[in-house]
Amino acid sequence: MPFTMRIRRSRLLIALAATAVTALAVAVTLALTVTTYDHTSPRAARNKATGPVASGAVDCRRAKCVALTFDGGPSPTTPRLLDILKRDHLHATFFVQGKGHIAKYPEILRRIADEGHEIGNHTWNHKVLTQINAADAREELTRTQDAIERITGTRPVLMRPPQGRTNRKVADICRELGLAQVLWSVTAKDYETTDSALITKRVLDQTHRDGIILLHDLHKGTVPAVPGIIKALQQRGYTIVTVSQLLAPAEPRPGMVYRP
Repeated sequence: MPFTMRIRRSRLLIALAATAVTALAVAVTLALTVTTYDHTSPRAARNKATGPVASGAVDCRRAKCVALTFDGGPSPTTPRLLDILKRDHLHATFFVQGKGHIAKYPEILRRIADEGHEIGNHTWNHKVLTQINAADAREELTRTQDAIERITGTRPVLMRPPQGRTNRKVADICRELGLAQVLWSVTAKDYETTDSALITKRVLDQTHRDGIILLHDLHKGTVPAVPGIIKALQQRGYTIVTVSQLLAPAEPRPGMVYRP
């Protein structure tokens, strides 16, 4: 083989080897950084469960259910929301936040519990748990758990990660603390508008059976939208429930991510 051809062949082999090494490095990096955690849907959880739901409770295997949830409270607007839910004989799930909320309005949190609503953990400072170390993430959740228990006498079994961001680290911490993670399928993005009609439209456009609706009771346009949302959902045949009712007869599994 001529000398120049041997040089070209050597250069080609070196280039191919370099490409292979680069591809392998990328693959290893992706394997190490891909977020993995256990997740399921409310419907799948129900289908795997056996036994009846609690006596007198809604059976979402038969009813056309949707869970109504509120993040970020309690706030001064929450009592009006509680009045609406009480009037309509409905219960919702409240993912409450510590700093500026539980700490500032303990009496509203106590009312949420006393009126039979479900309470979940939404961290103390609303930090994105995937962006902080494990010790700080655990503190965000534990501090909120402790505060809720002091005020209501009950320790939550549900949490919602800020911005819906989770990963294996967060799942492991939640498993240790006995918390199931709850995401959503419907968001009105009520943090970016005060238009109650728009909030209502966004919710209705996205809602399907076994969905989980995310709203924020602290934003100006949200609570005024709730009566219309409830009425329209009921006219469409939906039964409004809490997250745990949506899962029943399945029990929330610590660490598991529930997303419709």
